[in-house]
Amino acid sequence: MLVRLLAVVLVLVTILDLGLYWAKCSFAKPPLPVAVLPCVLKLIPAVLGFVGLIMARRIAEWISNKLDE
Repeated sequence: MLVRLLAVVLVLVTILDLGLYWAKCSFAKPPLPVAVLPCVLKLIPAVLGFVGLIMARRIAEWISNKLDE
């Protein structure tokens, strides 16, 4: 459950960060174009979050085994 929660938080933080970047670009005087590289860099945590959601069971088992040792 904790692994899934952390993965969802990563995705949500990425969505909020991209929204803030878009707002910063569109409300600037004059409006700035949204650049591709900052968007791609801001999407890295979301990709990790989706990978975490897909592999949540394996990650949780791995953490559990590491804590048992």
